[in-house]
Amino acid sequence: MSLYSIDEPQTSNLYIGGQWREASDSARFDVTDPATGTIIASVASGSAEDALDAVTAAADALEAWSSMAPRQRAEILRKAYDIMIENRDEIANLIILEGGKSQADAQGEVTYAAEFFRWFAEEAVRAVGHVQTAPNGDKKILTIFQPIGVSVLITPWNFPAAMATRKMGPALAAGCTVVLKPASDTPITALALARIMERAGVPAGVVNVLPSRRSGEVAEAMLADPRTRKLSFTGSTEVGRTLLELAARNVISCSMELGGNAPFIVFGDADIDAAVDGAMVAKMRNAGESCIAANRFIVEKSVAPQFSRKLAAAMGALRVGPGQDPTSQVGPMINDRAAADIADMVTASVAAGAEVLVGGVLPDGPGSFYPPTVLAGLSPDDPILDVEIFGPVAPVVSFSSEDEAIALANATPFGLAAYVYTSDLARALRVSERIDAGMVGVNRGFISDPAAPFGGVKQSGLGREGGHEGLLEFLEAKYIAVDW
Repeated sequence: MSLYSIDEPQTSNLYIGGQWREASDSARFDVTDPATGTIIASVASGSAEDALDAVTAAADALEAWSSMAPRQRAEILRKAYDIMIENRDEIANLIILEGGKSQADAQGEVTYAAEFFRWFAEEAVRAVGHVQTAPNGDKKILTIFQPIGVSVLITPWNFPAAMATRKMGPALAAGCTVVLKPASDTPITALALARIMERAGVPAGVVNVLPSRRSGEVAEAMLADPRTRKLSFTGSTEVGRTLLELAARNVISCSMELGGNAPFIVFGDADIDAAVDGAMVAKMRNAGESCIAANRFIVEKSVAPQFSRKLAAAMGALRVGPGQDPTSQVGPMINDRAAADIADMVTASVAAGAEVLVGGVLPDGPGSFYPPTVLAGLSPDDPILDVEIFGPVAPVVSFSSEDEAIALANATPFGLAAYVYTSDLARALRVSERIDAGMVGVNRGFISDPAAPFGGVKQSGLGREGGHEGLLEFLEAKYIAVDW
């Protein structure tokens, strides 16, 4: 039995309380292949009523799930990992179909996504507390950690498997029950995850999946319900602000992974070939549609022409095409609007004085494609440096001193990820400390790891996902005073 089939209608429905069901008003929406513009599925569109049913299912399942032995929850998560790895090709194909990724990117995402189940299977038995003697000696301070409760998980379209498992893994490991609201551009992968959790043995109601085109309506309904105690959201800062306002009404704990504007700093003493290789990873993973994608290339003047030329050659050599073609290395943007927005950014940058070294032209024909593009000679006030491009465009701006590089890197309200290339380790660590970012890659372009705390500072978010810190986001500390 496949995890998802367009020919099996129930797998396109809502998954609430262990049952596949239509939306309360029978509403549905179409899912489109961004490589062709073809409609590939019709999916149930949950309403506010359905959202509250999902919260009820999660609340009803909470006591039994949270009281289950941690090892038993761990074994279920480990089985979910095994199922994902066994079905990697099928899941990758779903990601390609609805999200447009290249095969290499889609396969990589499935492996990465599954690792969150394996990591948090191991963390499920490590929600450890502690005992200490009070400073004045009158009692013991006993601290335990308990599940925070019903958790609403809202995920983006760019990593439909990994963003879901990065939230589901720690929530389930901690003993919480969840309602997963996937992005309406990519709901199919989330529905496949529901089937995976069924097969892994998750009890009914512990995991609920609620696709919907009415995102604001269903989010507001769930956050207004006093049984909801946690919101974990990945998406834009603008939407994050709105959700924080809604969550504040019931003082709901929030973990927010929001926008980014990652600087990629290259010093004159760096290995330029290694820096270009790292730039290709940091920039072109998922065709640049990543919150931690290198967004601004800040390169020392002495090597800026050389770096820009080599980066343009590497990006220009990439093959653009649909993910179904195994030779494609860069798939389409998520939709036509995204591709058009990127084209507008590049046009504005060129008008401001940037030079196009490669790409830069929105292609004709079907599909939401945009070519890998390198822009050189930018001034520090170029508008493209202030926005999250979310596409395969690499703008290069130069600097003369370490202080100037750091000032350019920090000249943004965002602070998610950053990258530093230099052969001087002391400089690398010094600069890493001074950059306003939650994560820094030193001489490497790939930093994501389920064992590491993922998150940002400033307007890039609140809290951390992954690592032991990710588990703590779904736990409440309880202090018990004891005199024995």
